[in-house]
Amino acid sequence: MNLKSKIACLEIACLFSNIASAVQLIDPPSTPRISSITVFVAKKIVTMDPAIPNATAVAVADGRIISVGSLEDMKPWTDKYPTQINREFAQKVIYPGFIEPHAHPLLGGILFNKPLLTPSPMPNPWGPAFPGIPNLQAAMDQLKKYSSAIKDPNQTLLAWGFDVVAMGKVPDRQLLDQVSATRPIIVWDASGHDMYVNSATIKHYGITLEKVREIKGVGLDKDGQLNGQFLEIPAITYILGVAGKDILNPSEIPTDYMYMNDLMQQGGITTSGDLAFGTLNIENETKVVKAFTQSPAGSLRIVPVVYAEPFIQKYGDNAIHEALALQQQDNDRLIFQGVKFYSDGGYLPETMRMEHPGYTNGSLGSSNYKSAQDFAGAMKPWWDAGFHIHIHSNGDIGNQNSINALQLMIDAKPRFDHRYTINHFGIPSTTMVMKIKALGAVVSANISYVSERAKLEYPALGADRASYATRLGTLVSNGIVTSIHSDAPVSAPVPLKEAWTAVTRKDVYNDGKVWAPAEAVTASDAMKMITINAAYTLGVEDKVGSIEAGKFADFAVLDADPQTIPAIKIKEVGVFATVLGGKVILVSETKKPRSME
Repeated sequence: MNLKSKIACLEIACLFSNIASAVQLIDPPSTPRISSITVFVAKKIVTMDPAIPNATAVAVADGRIISVGSLEDMKPWTDKYPTQINREFAQKVIYPGFIEPHAHPLLGGILFNKPLLTPSPMPNPWGPAFPGIPNLQAAMDQLKKYSSAIKDPNQTLLAWGFDVVAMGKVPDRQLLDQVSATRPIIVWDASGHDMYVNSATIKHYGITLEKVREIKGVGLDKDGQLNGQFLEIPAITYILGVAGKDILNPSEIPTDYMYMNDLMQQGGITTSGDLAFGTLNIENETKVVKAFTQSPAGSLRIVPVVYAEPFIQKYGDNAIHEALALQQQDNDRLIFQGVKFYSDGGYLPETMRMEHPGYTNGSLGSSNYKSAQDFAGAMKPWWDAGFHIHIHSNGDIGNQNSINALQLMIDAKPRFDHRYTINHFGIPSTTMVMKIKALGAVVSANISYVSERAKLEYPALGADRASYATRLGTLVSNGIVTSIHSDAPVSAPVPLKEAWTAVTRKDVYNDGKVWAPAEAVTASDAMKMITINAAYTLGVEDKVGSIEAGKFADFAVLDADPQTIPAIKIKEVGVFATVLGGKVILVSETKKPRSME
């Protein structure tokens, strides 16, 4: 071999040596030794993994799935490690744990545990369901009963769930003064966007025109005086600031959180988003969610999505840094992921921003930004920092601003797999869906707009727009990753009822009318919307959403398979248990009041 060839060989040897060294440097640490395995055997396991769509056994170790298939298929593992065969689900159907991609677990627990005024029945994990309030007079009578039951005449009464459309009136201080002229009363609208107070509340908390003059959404009467209406997020944030210490009792919060935990568990949910983290108080919410996700009493993983506005107000230019720093609190049950913005108003109180022809009464609703350019400008620092952005977006103008703002940000700084998520998607058009597809966005739709709202909303929107709210069929046919949610406390978190609505497009509480049947989806697509698609929406599809090796062992154990029964019966399928990280939680175990402590 000549000298030139020897030098070439040495160079090649050196190159491979360097590659080998690099591989050694990046090689992950060895997998911890498995101490024991539990194999869950079921009548049927629906994996949401297209490679192995169905199975009858799943092996679990250290809280994660290690193998899926038949009991015989588990032998490479069970022959090697101590194994327990769990047959308690042998006659049940196992799905991936259901995922609630858009809810407010802490706020929902607090409000569901308060005096209720909801027009729809509301389930109670620890007792009889609330039957619902049929009309305005019944709501006023119920408020009087709530007030009379409070011994302290100066204690503030907070009631949740008033529905201005169902009740036919927007409350003001004069109406609430009929309940009590002396006790402070705060009524929180079912949308979560509006509050109404009586004169005693204004006096008790020293609310004056001077203090609220610059706050958008504070209502005035014909004489220019406060009328008791505090509409949209900035206005209700003010009320929470002055009255929060009286209506959000810190000592009750552990029980409130467990109320929502158990309500979700009974619906088969094992992971929930928290889609406006920091709305109440950033430090306190951090303490609470950390305590909850470290408590053995809890049966949920929580994915908090920070609400940008309170972070900006508190931290200014350091808002993004502080939001990212929260990821240091992560554990297996706590995964901080993303940021949220609000495009427009609410669907329920009919304040979402509409274009021509607007509402039938001539109203157009409200938007939080003058244009898509303004909206993009507000989001751009978070986009540039790589955040997964979630948008509250309801009306057609709200949706249009959300979509066009995304295009502006992509034009300025392209990103792959940005996972920009349009939440609620109340009044969309076919062209909006096409553009969402082109821009690579995803949608999480509030399906209660069909099941609980269509009949209430069609007088203001017209039968067509009320019918096709959410447009699930159009989204699916365009290949857009779509999930469905409850937005609890806006509606109760019951995934199988949501899947039933997606398949049947029926009104669940009123006359059973089918709204826009062409927008119905298959049971298979509906179940994806509460499992793998919901995980993708939250950005945690690598951890949950399907039954695959390596993912958390989170399951929903059902009495029947929603995909093989008549569609009309999907919402009747019983949830027998959930499994969180391999730990079995029977529904029968969460039927009594509990605290996380």
